[in-house]
Amino acid sequence: MSRVGFVGAGRMGAPMVRRLVEAGHTVTVLGRTREKRTAAAELGAIAVSEPADVAAGAEVVAICVFTDDQVRNMCLDDGLLAAMAPGATLVIHTTGSPATARDIAARAQEYAVQVVDAPVSGGPHDIAAGAVTLFVGGSDAAVDGVRPVLAAYGDPVLHVGPLGAGQSVKLVNNTVFAAQIELLREAVRLGGALGVAEPDLLTALTYGSSSSRVLNMIAPRGSVAAFLDMAGAFVGKDVDVVRTIAKDAGTDLGLLGDVIAELALSGDENC
Repeated sequence: MSRVGFVGAGRMGAPMVRRLVEAGHTVTVLGRTREKRTAAAELGAIAVSEPADVAAGAEVVAICVFTDDQVRNMCLDDGLLAAMAPGATLVIHTTGSPATARDIAARAQEYAVQVVDAPVSGGPHDIAAGAVTLFVGGSDAAVDGVRPVLAAYGDPVLHVGPLGAGQSVKLVNNTVFAAQIELLREAVRLGGALGVAEPDLLTALTYGSSSSRVLNMIAPRGSVAAFLDMAGAFVGKDVDVVRTIAKDAGTDLGLLGDVIAELALSGDENC
């Protein structure tokens, strides 16, 4: 079993922490407030208030905050990376730019720390069941070293390439996801014009050849808008990132970009 530090025990991170504890790992969680430290202790973790204390003695440190800036601030400005032990591995669960993972890895070399990016695909219920998908980028040695920790909540744990590849796969995944949401919104518009109520149309389509995983997620909520109220925050942030990295790579989103051009998404919490 491993000693694991964890930053970001929120909506997504809390069930990760619980699964880690249940798997027998010793988990130390950062809690900036008394309420967050209490919540971490209730998960069975050791609660601390400083980033350096999260990293102290940890073989693996996982970070699951919302944005690239938060990852950079925690790892670099707040001293998390510098406090990690030589030979330890930093796991970035936050979905963001592959460049962020690579920049942090470049700094991590100063401390003999390895870095892998492991954004997640799924929700808290998947994590609680130990069945959230992890797209993992990093060296073979680094990924193999953290696989027993990631397996506490991830299945499958997919090693998709070198450092940054996990982020790239997740961003492409969420771009396709966003496009499917917008296609369904257009389908609802068409159905309405033809006299079919949105809940009835969505439910019926789950039984037809147009059925998809996205449709099966949306239909139980009765409307695309209701689903976006829940998930729009998460997808919107990632769409903004993928537009930027595509431009930096000298390309664009092509037809995917056309489909999601009108998709208004925003929010403030996700891995």
